[in-house]
Amino acid sequence: MAARSGLEHVEPSIFERGAPGRTGVQMPCGEAGEPKIPSSLLRREAPLLPEVAEYEVVRHFTRLSRLNYGVDIGLYPLGSCTMKYNPRVCEDAAALPGFANLHPMLPDGMAQGALEVMYELEKALVELSGMSAITLLPAAGAHGELTGMKVIRAALEARGDFRKKVLIPDTAHGTNPATSTLNGFQVVPIKSNEQGVLDPAVVAAAMTDEVAAIMITNPNTLGLFETNIFQVSQIVHEKGGFVYGDGANFNAIMGKYRPACLGLDVIQFNLHKTFSTPHGGGGPGSGPVGVADALVPFLPVPRVARNADGTFALREDFPQSIGRVRTFQGQFLVMVRALAYLRALGAEGCRRVAERAVLNANYVRVRLQDRLHVPYPGFCMHEVVFSEKFHKKAGVETMDIAKRLMDRGYHPPTVYFPLVVHGAIMIEPTETEDKATLDEFIGAMEGILDEVATNPDALHHAPSVTSISRPDEVLAARQPVLTWKPAV
Repeated sequence: MAARSGLEHVEPSIFERGAPGRTGVQMPCGEAGEPKIPSSLLRREAPLLPEVAEYEVVRHFTRLSRLNYGVDIGLYPLGSCTMKYNPRVCEDAAALPGFANLHPMLPDGMAQGALEVMYELEKALVELSGMSAITLLPAAGAHGELTGMKVIRAALEARGDFRKKVLIPDTAHGTNPATSTLNGFQVVPIKSNEQGVLDPAVVAAAMTDEVAAIMITNPNTLGLFETNIFQVSQIVHEKGGFVYGDGANFNAIMGKYRPACLGLDVIQFNLHKTFSTPHGGGGPGSGPVGVADALVPFLPVPRVARNADGTFALREDFPQSIGRVRTFQGQFLVMVRALAYLRALGAEGCRRVAERAVLNANYVRVRLQDRLHVPYPGFCMHEVVFSEKFHKKAGVETMDIAKRLMDRGYHPPTVYFPLVVHGAIMIEPTETEDKATLDEFIGAMEGILDEVATNPDALHHAPSVTSISRPDEVLAARQPVLTWKPAV
């Protein structure tokens, strides 16, 4: 069989659909019949633009939009990223003119409603986390990590302590090592135990006077709750270090317990994962950071404060602050969505989010565990991780299963992550899916697993129904072609 390029059915470019003389645009002319464009602004040479009629443009981009997949179409089982359906009422709140049209440079007196939204959201996140204070400034989860670790470094330096190491478990989020390095720390990897969680004895052995902090993702990237996290926190604190908690998986624990109660000194929230902003497409994101008492003076500015008369103001008079970490006041409309979401849910609703997320993941695990190997058996949290152990024996790769799932009408789950599981398949059904939807997805997976034994070639050449079948993904990631060029 001839090698496949993976590009047999690529959608024609809008340039290729054009023809000389076609147009869907009519430029306005003045009384003398000349275009209303100053001669100084006219191009010397015509731009390379397609000559197409209006209906061709509309059809082309509508056709392209139908090639995309999203949570508005169906289940999006991408593990670790919480790709869930978000209530439209939160979108409506963010679209209100008083919020959407607000200029970031308005004086405080003209932005009282916006400042109150920020103040109330901070209070809600304090209640959920148990932390002493919150900054809403970071623009994404990784930016929240960076901010949280900058706060830790500033607190250590304020007491004359210039530690240079950070402990990072092998089950932490992939951005944690980069965050530590950007803050000038040396990364010290920590292996998880046979149960997929941290062993206090291993942490104790690594926790020296040079260690500034440990960065823990809980639940971790195996979808497991760090059952020893309280003991680990005690070990780190006894040596003068801080405990950073990556809260990207907060929807698994929201309303069930407060991370501060288990010894965490810092936690970042991903509003675009847990709190109702659509996740994907490059943004927008938001990564607020909560800190314990000892770290509050070092939070970035500006900070929202409530005055004695009940009005709100942005303050920057915090001498130990790490300063600004971004322009203006953060991703405000993401904050509006988050507060609307929390107000709609209430305390009981928050708890039900966590319960449903965990229930759905365990339902998928139990239904598929006889067909897909579970490297860490037993109860999981918001996501379940399978390995390649069973299907690898039949000559089928994890990527083959992911690609074949596209033929069944689903977006593939996360594959080959976390790295501690060979050929990992990470599935996060999220809290928004019902049993009927999960049953349909599980049925699709079971059909694919039947093909592993009966028709593996169908998997090797999948997907077969998409416009692009199986390109070189590594090459596409490292050398993306982002612009159209005419054929020579």
